[in-house]
Amino acid sequence: MEQTGRIKMSDVAREAGVSVATVSKVVNGRYGVAQATLDRVQQVISDLGYEASLGASSLRSHRTHVVGILVAEFEPFSTELLKGAAQAIGSTEYELLAYSGGGRRASVGWERRYLSRLGGTLIDGAIIVTPTVVDAQGVIPVVAIDPHTGPSGLPTVDADNFAGGVMATEHLLSLGHRRIGLMGGRPDLESARLREAGFRAAMQAAGAVVDETLVVNGGYRPETATQPARDLLDRPDRPTAVFAANDLSAIRTIEIAGELGLRVPDDLSVIGFDNVPESALCEPPLTTIHQPLRDIGARALHLLVDLLDGKDVATHLRLPTRIVERASCRALG
Repeated sequence: MEQTGRIKMSDVAREAGVSVATVSKVVNGRYGVAQATLDRVQQVISDLGYEASLGASSLRSHRTHVVGILVAEFEPFSTELLKGAAQAIGSTEYELLAYSGGGRRASVGWERRYLSRLGGTLIDGAIIVTPTVVDAQGVIPVVAIDPHTGPSGLPTVDADNFAGGVMATEHLLSLGHRRIGLMGGRPDLESARLREAGFRAAMQAAGAVVDETLVVNGGYRPETATQPARDLLDRPDRPTAVFAANDLSAIRTIEIAGELGLRVPDDLSVIGFDNVPESALCEPPLTTIHQPLRDIGARALHLLVDLLDGKDVATHLRLPTRIVERASCRALG
């Protein structure tokens, strides 16, 4: 029999006919391995004498074959990204760990704390969703999705938010709307600023005047959009259409319109941004700008794995947006 110190996890995987990730699950006591596979891997570990050298081997290699995806909270946007990353992980020898920074309790720089806590012991690298900082290099390899501050030194994946803002506004303009309200997103997010910039660019190109009293900040939550939606709609000179910078704000705008006795789309057209699953389920179904959230999650995962494998990677991937027309918009008249 070979000496224990020469046995690698890949040797166990090859002998057992499974992936390295499966062996990692077995030796670390994690769930998700069928009993027959578990028994076979444990038998190979015993036969090869790998068990005694596991701890030392792990310490020497500093590799866990686990990558993390860190989000401020689990909500529709980040959940769709996570689904994409989870689908992509199957083609690699890594496992995926999802970790939440605490939602509204997450403060600026929360990513640093969790990278320091998880990096090198639980995960080999991380995808960070809408990070508040972009100077996380040096702890472990990191890929950012939709960072607060826009382009950074980190490999980044996002959607074409400016083009999406233009597309949404042009759609409303094509239906004859000129008095268009903007339910803006979080002002600290680059994506929200780009969507507003796209709105303003499209209005200017059409010769339409932006009424600044119709530009409000709805955040990216239904509860933060409630009062701004009322402010837009409960006025004698209300807009005939609203572009909301995310779907949850758009859906809340539709709900507030109903509470005020307005019919969508007869009295008010509404368009959102993201195309999360909820957008197709509201009443009426929401016209929205689709950003390929699952594809973004998958692309970020592959970027991270390439980084871990020592490959050269793109510093910025920007994926296209497109409009999904449903029933929440109609021609003015």
